[in-house]
Amino acid sequence: MGFEAFIQHLINGLSLGSLYALIAIGYTMVYGILRLINFAHGDVLMVGCYAAFFGQAIFGLPWWAGLAGAMALTALLGALIEAGAYRPLRAAPRISTLIAAIGVSFLLQNLAIVFFGGRAKAFQRPEVFDQVYQWGQVRVQALGLWTPLVTALLLIGLLLLLRRTRLGLAMRALSRDMTTVGLMGVDVNRVVAMAFAIGSALAAVGGVFWAMKYPQINPAMGVMPGLKAFTAAVLGGIGNVGGAVAGGLVLGLAEILLVALLPAYSGYKDALAFLLLIGVLLFRPTGIMGRELPE
Repeated sequence: MGFEAFIQHLINGLSLGSLYALIAIGYTMVYGILRLINFAHGDVLMVGCYAAFFGQAIFGLPWWAGLAGAMALTALLGALIEAGAYRPLRAAPRISTLIAAIGVSFLLQNLAIVFFGGRAKAFQRPEVFDQVYQWGQVRVQALGLWTPLVTALLLIGLLLLLRRTRLGLAMRALSRDMTTVGLMGVDVNRVVAMAFAIGSALAAVGGVFWAMKYPQINPAMGVMPGLKAFTAAVLGGIGNVGGAVAGGLVLGLAEILLVALLPAYSGYKDALAFLLLIGVLLFRPTGIMGRELPE
């Protein structure tokens, strides 16, 4: 592999990995506080894509306004899901909340089929992301450069929120001991709802960029990116925001390099993600940057 080919694959891998990272952050924020694997997270992504799609197609909004509307809608949806499906089960065994998460996932998919139809819809990619830059043999679409940049900016904003604000302090405290923090006067329900809202809004960003990269949307579109983002969160160390980003980048690079170096096995790139998941759970359950979490 020549140097230019390596740069090409590196950029492609970082772009794909950034998408996984944006979605994985939602998984890791929820797990870090509630120890809940929110399997409906990928379907929240799907709802965000439809919101952006209808914002542009019906209301004629510019893409950035459609994205902002999708973030607001999914943030509200995430908070409502937490309040309606997970909060009543907070004291129940974890298997109950896990089953509830699976139920919410199927509910969202079926509601999408009823309201939006099962047929895939073409998702418009703005011209600003459609330009192609070329340096020697390296060709990069603008979307491939914008995706890691947007991910980095959102990650910095999230880390500042977690480390410099009272809300972030409360989230970090809840991740250690929810009962004690509640006894100290912190509004646990509000903080947990905010974690769901922020994670869901980031999923909407990831979903919209995913839809621009693979320009069509359908009610089941959140399943595969959701599962791969979950794998990325586990790979990086679920419960750790930086770990989720690292896991997403590693997974994206691994998939791109598999296709580039072993094209005969490119059909196995989805299986690679789940092999990595099994390997991490067997040999390093805490992931790349994770730590042992208290019960």
